[in-house]
Amino acid sequence: MEHSRKDFLKASAATGLLTVANPGRVFGANDRIRLAVCGIRKRGWDHVRLFSKLPNVEVAAICEVDENVIASRLRDMEKLQLPKPAVHIDVRKLLEDKSIDAVSIATPHTWHALIAVWACQAGKDVYVEKPCSHNWWEGKQLVRAAEKYKRVVQHGTQGRSRQSGIDAIKHLHSGVIGELYMARGLCYKRRPSLGHTPPEPTPAGVHYDLWTGPAPLRPFTRNRFHYNWHWFWDYGNGDLGNQGIHQVDMARNALQVKFPNKVSAMGAHVVHDDDQETPNLLTCNFQYDLPNGKRKIIEFEVRNWITNREAEIGTEFMYSHGQGDNSIGNIFYGSNGYMALGDEDVLNGYRTYVGPDMKPGPTGHQGGDHFANFIDVVRSRKMEDLHAPIVEGHISCTLVHLANASYRLGRTLNFDPETEQVIGDEEANRLLRDADRGYRKPYLFPEKV
Repeated sequence: MEHSRKDFLKASAATGLLTVANPGRVFGANDRIRLAVCGIRKRGWDHVRLFSKLPNVEVAAICEVDENVIASRLRDMEKLQLPKPAVHIDVRKLLEDKSIDAVSIATPHTWHALIAVWACQAGKDVYVEKPCSHNWWEGKQLVRAAEKYKRVVQHGTQGRSRQSGIDAIKHLHSGVIGELYMARGLCYKRRPSLGHTPPEPTPAGVHYDLWTGPAPLRPFTRNRFHYNWHWFWDYGNGDLGNQGIHQVDMARNALQVKFPNKVSAMGAHVVHDDDQETPNLLTCNFQYDLPNGKRKIIEFEVRNWITNREAEIGTEFMYSHGQGDNSIGNIFYGSNGYMALGDEDVLNGYRTYVGPDMKPGPTGHQGGDHFANFIDVVRSRKMEDLHAPIVEGHISCTLVHLANASYRLGRTLNFDPETEQVIGDEEANRLLRDADRGYRKPYLFPEKV
């Protein structure tokens, strides 16, 4: 089903993707980095704007499968007085361009790891949006590719670059609330119903085969296309993989744990009668068995309807901006207090409450620049300075994939952190590879990177 690297190179020659791995350029402080952004409609447009603000960085190319979006964004770039980029519809043609130093990926999830692996093989550094993979196996392959080709690969969990998040983690590790034993992630995000959309002809200017990529080719519907693809298993990972990956990553970072030993998730699709496949109510538990006989726990909850605004997370930002009941962030529990960490930079920050009388402790509200951190490491090649290296992204995304598998199979999963396999459950392991869905030709994922 999957191609070897030799098969990949043969297929690449057939499709025009002839560039193979090279060591890449060595950058001086004043050398311009030429960057390409893949997927520019929503989050990818943020990539264009924010990378373009950095010194000696040029968004030299864009890649997008909807020509209507291309036309709109080219006008936007002209208004911002940005250099006119090269335009590509097929990412394989983009990767032929040896003048491109780095690739930034903000496509549907089903494309994330495949483009990232191809880019590593083409000798380009990579910024890949969260989640870095559509399934566990893709993430494992991406880690291997980054290591083999010595590429800088940054995962888009930008909380690791926010100064408030960095400071919060330092306080927790210093014991400000005592011994940490549990972290909770909250994704209380009010979302409207998708409704039902019937199959229809593909809109003019949309290259739907390329948009679908490795996923099965379904009839075009509006709900399977722009943004709403998040709620279909073929392309997305639900709100756990969309928003929740940020909070899962911060929870794991705070507890200083990697892969869990046991995962259980239960939920449902509630309230709305619509086309959505992924749950909009999901409760997950990740258990870590420690060498000293103790345990640490990560809890995570997706809820897209009514919220109790726990620990006041989200209220400062959301209510001051008229966005209702969204509450997104983490709560960390220790033997001597708790800390609340919101998802926003300046207004929400972190707050600490210490001791039995819950006296206010450290607080902070500073932001950061995840894109600048990536560019800094592209220049320096000091991998240890990367805030969200792909190996950490892969571990956090594995928690997402395990929880979704537990939900879909309706049972608890026992996981072996050494082999990264579910113990005694081949159905779960197949789901972690999307083995039953497979990969559609010619967008086959390399078996050997």
